[in-house]
Amino acid sequence: MSTIIKEMVESLPEGKVKLVQVGYFWTLVCIKVNGREQCGLAASMHNEAYEHSRTPAVQAAGRLQDRMGSELAEMALSESLTERAIGMAAINAMLPRSPEQWSEGNAEEVILKHGRQKRVVVVGHFPFIEKMRTEIKELSVLELTPRPGDLPASAAPEVLPQADLVAITATTLTNNTLEGLLELCRPDAHVMLLGPTTPLSPLLFNHGINFISGAIVENVNKVALGVSQAATFRQLSQMGVRLVNMQKPD
Repeated sequence: MSTIIKEMVESLPEGKVKLVQVGYFWTLVCIKVNGREQCGLAASMHNEAYEHSRTPAVQAAGRLQDRMGSELAEMALSESLTERAIGMAAINAMLPRSPEQWSEGNAEEVILKHGRQKRVVVVGHFPFIEKMRTEIKELSVLELTPRPGDLPASAAPEVLPQADLVAITATTLTNNTLEGLLELCRPDAHVMLLGPTTPLSPLLFNHGINFISGAIVENVNKVALGVSQAATFRQLSQMGVRLVNMQKPD
């Protein structure tokens, strides 16, 4: 069980679920919290083992809109990866909004600012990787399905302890590998959690993370439609998703 997710779930206010959409690429959950509707995103996670199984990937499919927010958030601790993605989106929907702690911008800018002349490891092959290879002094990419130039995820114990800056995809929260990766990072390394699945929560700063780069859904109707029609994140960002960063206070 993920200690980080458990702490986050326990810290959330209660809310009433308004919308759940599990799209091909992205999962969206909208919850009414303290009189305000808030939405969260998470990368959809597929369960191949459930495709031809009698056990459903989402036990309460068709009834999730009748649940309370806390029930959906607890799904982030489920055995089913699909339910975990729903849980992560619910957490992101219920987290208190703290715009005074946010700065505009994307993860790529933060990585370049703090890692240009250092040893950088990125966990997850992001769209900016190819461009970044020409700008970072020493860049390694760990990926479950490696592309040319990437390293397999199994190389993490070898490369993470050598890194000055580590940028980790937040899908590692969903698949329950984040805490193991954090244990491999040097105490003095700068660590970033990035991607739309990332919870914009200061609680992450208590677990060795220095930078958080996530997403805020601003146009619910357009983004919900995009999720339902298999929009990529680049498309969603044009429909009404804003990228923001948070930094651990000195």
